[in-house]
Amino acid sequence: MQLAVITWSDTATPTARDLQARLEADGFDVWSWSDGPDFDYKPHVHDHDESIWVVEGEITFGVDGQPYRLGAGDRLMLPKGTVHTAHAGRGGAAYLIGERRK
Repeated sequence: MQLAVITWSDTATPTARDLQARLEADGFDVWSWSDGPDFDYKPHVHDHDESIWVVEGEITFGVDGQPYRLGAGDRLMLPKGTVHTAHAGRGGAAYLIGERRK
């Protein structure tokens, strides 16, 4: 997996149910998560590949000093071992976290 942001290009508004089905079809175990306004995650790393898919709000991930801002429908592909931060937007963020099945 490579670090990438996939922006939402569909004309339909994304739904959590549809995004979850897509993540599961891509081989991820999925759960819902949300962060309140301006919530911060300090630098950390995961021992598995993740795919974050935003349902509502905004969240910005930081990798190597580069910001990756995601809004509703946008997806982040985050390879295992990638040191990253995250900052929820003013209105918070609701998203799905997909953890690659082993």
